[in-house]
Amino acid sequence: MNDIKNNIAVQSWSFRAFKQIPQLIEQLKKVSVTATELCGVHADFNDESKFDAVFEQFKVAGIRIVSIGVEGFYGDEAAFEKRFKFLQRVGAKRMAISFPPDDHLNKLKVIERLAEKYDVYCGIHNHGGYDWLGSRRILKYIFANCGPRIGLEMDAAWAMQAGENPIEMAEQFIDRLYGVHFKDFIFDRAGHGADVVVGEGNLDLKKLVEIVRVKAPAGCISVIEYEADEQNPAPAISKCVEAIKAAV
Repeated sequence: MNDIKNNIAVQSWSFRAFKQIPQLIEQLKKVSVTATELCGVHADFNDESKFDAVFEQFKVAGIRIVSIGVEGFYGDEAAFEKRFKFLQRVGAKRMAISFPPDDHLNKLKVIERLAEKYDVYCGIHNHGGYDWLGSRRILKYIFANCGPRIGLEMDAAWAMQAGENPIEMAEQFIDRLYGVHFKDFIFDRAGHGADVVVGEGNLDLKKLVEIVRVKAPAGCISVIEYEADEQNPAPAISKCVEAIKAAV
């Protein structure tokens, strides 16, 4: 069983307007969260010489880095391996990933090998209807062609944007559900999604929380991502935190 209530993280992209790590830490403290999924806005995963300095800032602040991403693999294995080295340095076991369709079977083999080497579980990020990895049909095919080191880090809002039911997606791939982006959309008449506090849009928040809490593999991460109000996202993210805790 996963303790969601005490292990909520925020995707650092939500605070992309606050590019310096001390600024990010300040924002995380504002929303009463002590964990983050770190994206490339806030850390250079290509520069190993800076890994210690990044880690120390979060360690001193009492903030855990539980994952990084979304990290795309385009074929440069040496560059991609640095992401795993960063996770090893900070003691994290999750990475949100993506990769293009060309030569994808060989890419899967490389990702699996690195994930096994560094004891990491990689979750494919389903990034909407424009993304080839956004449908359950494709994910089923991918998982049939790789081992359990590669699973799903499901984004609930983007699942809905792609015409998928996030509850059904989570349940279908429950054994490989390594993370969830708690993100919610409302849609206009043209089908364009807009961020809202989780549970206030089209997402069945209570049901998704229960799936992650009870059915998902141990260590499945719960990550809030909120992309609206770029210059002041903290008030809405605080409401997201409270909504998830209430759903628990």
